Amino acid sequence: MAKMRVRYEGDIRTFAEHLLSGNTLVTDGPPDNHGRGEAFSPTDLMCTALACCQLSIMGIVAKRENIALEGLWVDVEKIMQASPRRVAEIRIIYHSPEALLLTNKQKSMLENAALTCPVGLSLSSEVKQTIVFDFKTKP
Repeated sequence: MAKMRVRYEGDIRTFAEHLLSGNTLVTDGPPDNHGRGEAFSPTDLMCTALACCQLSIMGIVAKRENIALEGLWVDVEKIMQASPRRVAEIRIIYHSPEALLLTNKQKSMLENAALTCPVGLSLSSEVKQTIVFDFKTKP
């Protein structure tokens, strides 16, 4: 079971520690909501967590299927709703490096892995997830 500790630092800033590893991170409120925007906001982390989870689950499939995913990257965009203030949509666009050529079967396996990651399945259905895969396939 993962355990974390989060401390409020004041001025819309938190300090979080992953107790098993000792890794830490800081969050800051976004400028449009009383923060300074000097670190990830909690909602930025939520959107980033979705991308990291998708990549991790894809990595498990890639390892099993002997697919080299190194160099694969995603762009993440958070779309906020004003009232009530919440994340309305997370847009993720996958970009593959030139060296990554996939078969249609590999592409399908990786896309399915991404779309069934635990974070994505844990989000409310009210949060729209727009996922675009820009994978190159083998001729």
